[in-house]
Amino acid sequence: MTDALKIGIAGLGTVGASLVRIIQSRSNELAATCGRPILITGVSARDKTKDRGLHLAGVEWFDRPEDLAEKGDIDVFVELIGGANGPANSSVRAALERGLHVVTANKALLAYHGVELATIAEEKGTLLNFEAAVAGGIPVIKALRESLTGNTISRIYGIMNGTCNYILTKMEKEGLSFADCLKEAQRLGYAEADPAFDIEGNDTAHKLSILTTLAFGNQIAADDIYLEGITNISIEDIHAAAELGYRIKLLGVAQRTDTGIEQRVHPTMVPVDSVIAQVDGVTNAVAIESDILGELLMVGPGAGGNATASSVLGDIADIAKSQPGAQRVPVLGHPAKALESYRKARMQSHEGGYFIRLTVLDRTGVFASVATRMAENHISLESIVQRSQQHLAPSHHQTIILVTHATMEDSVRKAVASIKGEGYLVGDPQVIRIERPKED
Repeated sequence: MTDALKIGIAGLGTVGASLVRIIQSRSNELAATCGRPILITGVSARDKTKDRGLHLAGVEWFDRPEDLAEKGDIDVFVELIGGANGPANSSVRAALERGLHVVTANKALLAYHGVELATIAEEKGTLLNFEAAVAGGIPVIKALRESLTGNTISRIYGIMNGTCNYILTKMEKEGLSFADCLKEAQRLGYAEADPAFDIEGNDTAHKLSILTTLAFGNQIAADDIYLEGITNISIEDIHAAAELGYRIKLLGVAQRTDTGIEQRVHPTMVPVDSVIAQVDGVTNAVAIESDILGELLMVGPGAGGNATASSVLGDIADIAKSQPGAQRVPVLGHPAKALESYRKARMQSHEGGYFIRLTVLDRTGVFASVATRMAENHISLESIVQRSQQHLAPSHHQTIILVTHATMEDSVRKAVASIKGEGYLVGDPQVIRIERPKED
């Protein structure tokens, strides 16, 4: 049997600890599957004295992950520290420069330094694998890098953050407020003590930027994404969506257009009978639309120690099976030096239309004024409903719900801004895109 593949693991949190347990408990199966043993020979974490319930006898300990990368007796450096900069960035760079293979689950690192790291890996002839960085246990990276070769991808979208999906699911199923559902998510460990990174859409944006590059061959553009989180979604929006036949999901969407590439993260209304509407809780889903295959939808665990560790282990196994000197698949699906400059698409008509909720003072002429402002901005309305919401607001307030036909985002924003200037609006308006199934 071939010599053992020696790995060093930087970061022994939930994922790192799960990875150690899986490798140690399934060593015989892994050796048979990979054609060689996989041995953990070095680890690094912040606190050596912490009891993690792991058996690390004979495994070399490094206080600094950079030392593990530079001096450890390893073939593969596994980075599970997290963060775009600091030790994660410096240790991965050190490992690649040394000629080691690298496996990481760090989407922030890749979103901001992925092209540079890919360039180093390709120059050194090493592998940089990152299946666990996007959508946890779903093998979307391998699909884009390898399985869909020859396909021209037009759009990629999905539910990429389990925390947000859990909150929106619980709001709908149990009729609870956003704040109450967030507290429950924190109690269960689905949300961090500071949940802003998840609920404001940043986590989804980082993942989307990586998928966009794999799909379209452009430079990663994590800071050039339209970003809107779920903090403004109310139980009124959830109820209104249900009445209209929709569910609200936080989607990341990237598509190729005639003017460039469009990237956006925002709450979206999807038909209740669509497949993606059935994806509940902390589950993730990613859809890829291409010219040959059509639409491919992958659904699975988006986070958690075992799900993420499973993807990390898959990347390690791929390295164990690889032959020295064999042709490498480009890290980002295309050679790093050949990636095109990111060209942001011009704003275009959104085919699904928009849901707009306005809370207004109960005055004569308000209904007509809202309709006029829409018409002035060339917005065609599918429906407009005015109703009292006495159980949700004082009786002198009214709620107006509008559903538009396909229109320009800019037109919607201008119309809403003009309504704000009329003086009868109470609180902030709610604007949510609607995604409808394509016509056959």
